[in-house]
Amino acid sequence: MSVKTFAIITDVHSNAESLTKALSIIEERENVDQVICLGDCFALGPEPEKTLELLLSLNGCIFIRGNHDRYLIESLWNQERPSLEGMDPDDPICQDIVANESWTADQVGEKGLEFIRKMHIAHREQVNGMLVEFTHAWYQRDDQPPSMTEALHWRDHVQATHPNVKNFIFVHGHVHLPRYEEQENLKVLCQGATGLPFDKNRRGAVAFLTVGGEFEWDVVRFEYNYSVSIQKLEERKPPFYRNLQSTLRYAQIRNDV
Repeated sequence: MSVKTFAIITDVHSNAESLTKALSIIEERENVDQVICLGDCFALGPEPEKTLELLLSLNGCIFIRGNHDRYLIESLWNQERPSLEGMDPDDPICQDIVANESWTADQVGEKGLEFIRKMHIAHREQVNGMLVEFTHAWYQRDDQPPSMTEALHWRDHVQATHPNVKNFIFVHGHVHLPRYEEQENLKVLCQGATGLPFDKNRRGAVAFLTVGGEFEWDVVRFEYNYSVSIQKLEERKPPFYRNLQSTLRYAQIRNDV
């Protein structure tokens, strides 16, 4: 019987300090068959260039494009009234985040943009009677994952062309919050975030998913020196950096600085 184990990182957001620790955990884990990154590799954090180099070193890793990665290759900041995730384009918070996207694009340069262009929208694998779909949020949109009702409709659609599949697993990132929902033969999973958690727990997250035999979903929350990332933000002062420092300290969105 074929069994496969995936190691999953997501929502690094240029937090190279956390990513370095995450990759060391994956390296130490036995029997990992595939590393997969669910997107939002860049923007917001202090070290886009170092993050890029770390990701480029992952031979064979499957990279999924996140909405923040997409903003970089679309040059969001050049739009007439740029906005993201439904924010008011006149909101100073929105304007600062857009400015951070522009700053990030300058740091990763054409090498980083080409790396993003090669990313996938989604990745699907079937192992024995299990089908796994990996996305940043959803293949239909990259800034909002499916509700359970939408995911069940997705399951029904896929099952029509995969009648031998008995169990469906949908894995996403984007929300920076852990998710484990199960209904009928469908599981919807999110580990949280590797570099910028929002669940009031400063620890990063790496997930290990084993399919094909017994299903196993193992989320490893790890300590890393987040003060290094806060100091890097202080040194470089990218747009929106004070808000990001607070978000790292409290592990939740903090725009009250």
